[in-house]
Amino acid sequence: MKRFYDRRFVLSAMASAVLSACSSRPQVSHPNVDSATGHSKNKNANFYRHGVASGDPASDSVVLWTRLSVASTNSDANVSWELAESPDFNSLVAQGDCLTNKEKDFTVKVIPSRLNPGTTYYYRFVFRGSPSPVGRTKTLPTGRVEKYGVALASCSNFAFGYFNAYDAIAKDTNVDLVLHTGDYIYEYGAQGWGSEVAQKLNRVHEPAHETITLDDYRTRHAQYKTDKGSQAMHAAHPLVSCWDDHESANNPWLSGAQNHQTKTEGEWTDRRAASVQAYYEWMPIRDPKSMDERLAFSRAYKIGDLADLVTLETRHTARAEQINYLNYTDKINSIEDANRFKSMIIGAPGREMLSRRTEQLVKDTFTSTQHRPWRLLGNASPIARMLVPDINKLKILEDERPEQLETKAAKALKWKAKYNLPFYTDTWDGYPWARQKFYEACQSVDATDLIFLTGDSHSFWMNQLNDDHGTPMGIELGTAGITSPGDFIESGYSGDVARKLDRAFESQLDEVVWTDNFHQGYVRLNLTQSNAKTSFIAISTVEETNYTISTLKETVIERGHNGVQFKA
Repeated sequence: MKRFYDRRFVLSAMASAVLSACSSRPQVSHPNVDSATGHSKNKNANFYRHGVASGDPASDSVVLWTRLSVASTNSDANVSWELAESPDFNSLVAQGDCLTNKEKDFTVKVIPSRLNPGTTYYYRFVFRGSPSPVGRTKTLPTGRVEKYGVALASCSNFAFGYFNAYDAIAKDTNVDLVLHTGDYIYEYGAQGWGSEVAQKLNRVHEPAHETITLDDYRTRHAQYKTDKGSQAMHAAHPLVSCWDDHESANNPWLSGAQNHQTKTEGEWTDRRAASVQAYYEWMPIRDPKSMDERLAFSRAYKIGDLADLVTLETRHTARAEQINYLNYTDKINSIEDANRFKSMIIGAPGREMLSRRTEQLVKDTFTSTQHRPWRLLGNASPIARMLVPDINKLKILEDERPEQLETKAAKALKWKAKYNLPFYTDTWDGYPWARQKFYEACQSVDATDLIFLTGDSHSFWMNQLNDDHGTPMGIELGTAGITSPGDFIESGYSGDVARKLDRAFESQLDEVVWTDNFHQGYVRLNLTQSNAKTSFIAISTVEETNYTISTLKETVIERGHNGVQFKA
């Protein structure tokens, strides 16, 4: 294992690097700050249009982030920062100064170190005498931990509506940490996916064209962080994240992406580098220096004696090109053809998803001498087997409108159902060899009690997992989109048919226990030493900022002789 994955080494190195540029200083008072509230007296100063954020926590440090809204100049901007254990900032734990400039897009990151574990802190930045909004964060605990709450979020498309689920997470008092498993931004232009809703809500993507250059990605990140729900969540809880595809372009692999055309959009490596640079600038995460380390965005976190969490990089370090069904529709004319396709094309040996580096990180983390009750994996896309059931035989579409049955989405679904093909080919179902290889790597360290925390599909899921030989491997909790709509609803099916499709996936697929494609929202996982409680939380609307929340389903996860399972 390379030292990059030694967490203590990383934290020490990164903290030293940041603090060399962002120095500590004696405590000072600020004439434009109300000492009672901690807020600015200067109401005209709006240097913090993108809010504040924290993330990538350790037991003794955490990343603090903001961005200055100033005119782009060649001059450096000096920003002060303060950290305290109370929101009035009467007694500071740490403070310092940091320089930023246009090379960093005027983003600011500091990593105060030597903090106490499991402790809530408040932080703010001060520029030209004007303070930022106050943020709250928390270091990871050490030692005995009786309970811990994780909010699982994914698929936040600005064009499709307001980030109300983020706002709900901000207000959720049972959350200690937010895990975002990808599609934090979307690359599409103003006329792309979601444009009709965007026009109605005045949430049209900026820039108007698809994001390609560094300036494009910076502008898109900036737009997403103007959402009030996003600002509330980031100011309330620390973030851990992994990316999926839309942070760069739809369905990337090592050498390209489905939504990248070299002839008109330049070299894929240039676009990928631009997207990754903007991501590191605009997210509250620690900054490796080399591009290889930046692409290898898998990290490990220890939550006292309660849980280990590893985030998986599945897009830019190993992934083979996903299979495009359109290249095979004329070649699959029977069940035998379909079975050969699944075994020899989709299931071909060598079709990777994870790098060796990431696999080793998982093995090293889950073989720690102190075995914690819960092994969590931040996973961008579903790993459960989702071969489309025979909805034709079940006659689910009989009552659907004739015009809907003529859509591309309906024809594609019926074709996949006829031959029992994977619902998606860019999830782990499109890489079954890699999935089994990863399961076997986990089995080699006796880690068969995994909890995958998954995004990407825009639907809620409860899945019970097994390897190719039927060996139980754990469970998967999938979250709906923050705003991105569920596939069946977005594809135009009636509510009744979409509901029947959900029930068919539950009843016909061995690994799917429950699913819902009707709602947007988030999943909350509350861990204790004896069990874990999962809540699937839905938002009433994303098309206005007044919303309500409801709990669609709650379930308890127990440990048994076969690892972890949903309580009957």
